[in-house]
Amino acid sequence: MKKLLVISAHSADFVWRAGGVLAKSVEEGAETLVVCLSYGERGESGELWKEDPNRSEESVKIIRKAQAEKAADFLGTPIEFLDWGDYPMLISDERIAQLVKIIGNFEPSVILTHTAKDPFNPDHPLAFQATERARLLSCGAGVASAFKNINPPAWYSFEPHQPEICEFKPDTFIDVSSVFEKKKEAMNCMGAQKYLVDYYTELGSRRGNHARRISGQKQVQYAEAFQSMVPRITDSIF
Repeated sequence: MKKLLVISAHSADFVWRAGGVLAKSVEEGAETLVVCLSYGERGESGELWKEDPNRSEESVKIIRKAQAEKAADFLGTPIEFLDWGDYPMLISDERIAQLVKIIGNFEPSVILTHTAKDPFNPDHPLAFQATERARLLSCGAGVASAFKNINPPAWYSFEPHQPEICEFKPDTFIDVSSVFEKKKEAMNCMGAQKYLVDYYTELGSRRGNHARRISGQKQVQYAEAFQSMVPRITDSIF
């Protein structure tokens, strides 16, 4: 069975950047899992803090968790939360081992996560680094080691909010037209960052236009963009 693992620095990132691919993968019969490294309680919950500057971080976590779970339900995917904290997110050896265990248990065919660079967000590059290390530890030994050894998953970065300054160069566009209404429903669950809904709706349309121009497939209305981190191996050029 094909398996898709999405590693999200904060509890809303997976919705904006890979919600369409998650929903489409579920419809195609793949097994999916979203892992949120943090709730984004400090740096990604501006609307909640504006509503009540005196609320506690724990109360923000509860709200963010509920919003992410509702969004995941719309997309049809299971979701897990590691509560690593944000702004700053701290990556320890113990936390890497925790992520390695998740990867080993799930045995993904494909992993999606953030870009290596993001000058406007301190946590997204750390999520990339954690994913990179955990993936290597899961499949790089080649022989029995301290961690379960799995077949190397394909690995992509999903599109960041500021692609040009994050050195994001998409090489893969996924047609998500058939599930974009589900993605919009999921995005509308994220009340702590509701200002992003219009942006990512427009981005999906813009990437759909790029996909149409590249492929000539006029039926593509919405797409999500990704950049492969490792070469793909196939048995044919076609």
